[in-house]
Amino acid sequence: MPQDAWNPAQYERFARERRQPFDDLVALVERAPGMRVVDLGCGTGELTADLHAALGARETLGLERSANMLSRAAAITRPGLRFAQGDIASFADDAAWDLVLSNAALQWLPDHELLLARLARALAPGGQLAVQVPANFGHPAHLMAAEVAAEEPFARLFTAPPRTASVLPPERYAELLDDLGFTRQTVRLQVYGHHLDSRDDVVEWVRGTTLTAYESALPADAFAAFVERYRDRLHGVLRDTRPFFYPFKRILLWARRDDA
Repeated sequence: MPQDAWNPAQYERFARERRQPFDDLVALVERAPGMRVVDLGCGTGELTADLHAALGARETLGLERSANMLSRAAAITRPGLRFAQGDIASFADDAAWDLVLSNAALQWLPDHELLLARLARALAPGGQLAVQVPANFGHPAHLMAAEVAAEEPFARLFTAPPRTASVLPPERYAELLDDLGFTRQTVRLQVYGHHLDSRDDVVEWVRGTTLTAYESALPADAFAAFVERYRDRLHGVLRDTRPFFYPFKRILLWARRDDA
């Protein structure tokens, strides 16, 4: 079984930059008293706790696959707010939640047509769906990872291809939401511009997310060599400016059924 390569400290090196899309997503949610909320792929749980407070929710569940990320959640659990280890791929509640939210997690799951249908079934009457997924996979930071992984000696070390992201065009999400009977929706593609100290910070950013799939599949020494080759390859295409401007595309979607 692949090791759990998610590292809370590495991920949170850019906590401020990662937070803005979450705040923008929560701003789309329509408040209602006594909401039951589930946050799929809750990470360390800090943002889930903020979501619980912002909505004044009756109950909030944070679901996270990575034990490493979830290790911090015990300290912030409180009445009405709980966390559990679980895989979004097996999440299959039925008409249970007033809000199903997922922030930067669903990109790791395939077949988003089937996935959205399954999440929609988890909504109580009048329920809301709110999702944010990265859409930056055409950026060199992502393209180079796959390019290096296909080269030797790394290619022969993978027993299976590293997990890759699966994200649809924004307009396809709008079509799916309409097909699923959501009478109101917002779907937008947004570019977040981040000023990082240097282009090397792009490597550190991706090490906290995309490169975890490669780290979990490679021996430690091979992964260190992988990162160095990846860094060199990025240096060949990214501008050497300080600060370094890192544009990052994301899709935010919100939808609600008026079937209360």
